[in-house]
Amino acid sequence: MLTKEQIQNLEEYSLPEAIAFIAALFPGKVVFSSSLGQEDQVITDVIFRNTLPVKIFTIDTGRLFNETYELLDRIEARYKNRIHVYFPEATDVEELVNTKGVNSFYESVDNRKACCHIRKVKPLNRALEGAAVWITGLRAEQSGNRQQMPMIEWMEDRQLYKFNPLIRWSYDEMLAYLREFNVPYSPLHDKGFVSIGCAPCTRAIEPGEDARAGRWWWETSHKECGLHSTAGNLLVNK
Repeated sequence: MLTKEQIQNLEEYSLPEAIAFIAALFPGKVVFSSSLGQEDQVITDVIFRNTLPVKIFTIDTGRLFNETYELLDRIEARYKNRIHVYFPEATDVEELVNTKGVNSFYESVDNRKACCHIRKVKPLNRALEGAAVWITGLRAEQSGNRQQMPMIEWMEDRQLYKFNPLIRWSYDEMLAYLREFNVPYSPLHDKGFVSIGCAPCTRAIEPGEDARAGRWWWETSHKECGLHSTAGNLLVNK
């Protein structure tokens, strides 16, 4: 387990220092899951620009925006590095579509969560196999569910640390970083898409709407897909 002193140091480091510190503590066992959103682009830039030993992966659900695929190409061309892509199991998708229909997620929250589980959660589980630390691009401002998330937590169910280095970053801080280092990001962000997921489940938000309002807009749930809905154990007192 990380010590209290190590966690305190982590809180004080810059973003590159914090990721480098974690990568040194757990060599070869630190992975970063990117959805290719603006927050994730900040972390991707830090990892690639500083040549940090962190595996970056993304999940292709099969229902992404074309702009997302184009961005993936731009990232790899810019940094001369590959992002590992995980896909859902074809048999799972076939069974879901043949049993419930291609757009069954509009019909109920249960159907939507079933689709997310097959297309996102199960590939994530494979991607995290053997990892000791899972880095995310979560920010507290993104949703109510994320406001109480710590920078680092122990995920008992996954037996790994979840590291959220941007959790206290503001939206403006994130944009300032992207501008300073000319980091590529999806053009959809400039069209009102604050949070970008699968094309059928994402829309642009209206002025004054919550940042997550464009995700599964037909629902009134907590607007999570299951990737970040399980709380870990706080480590600040350990």
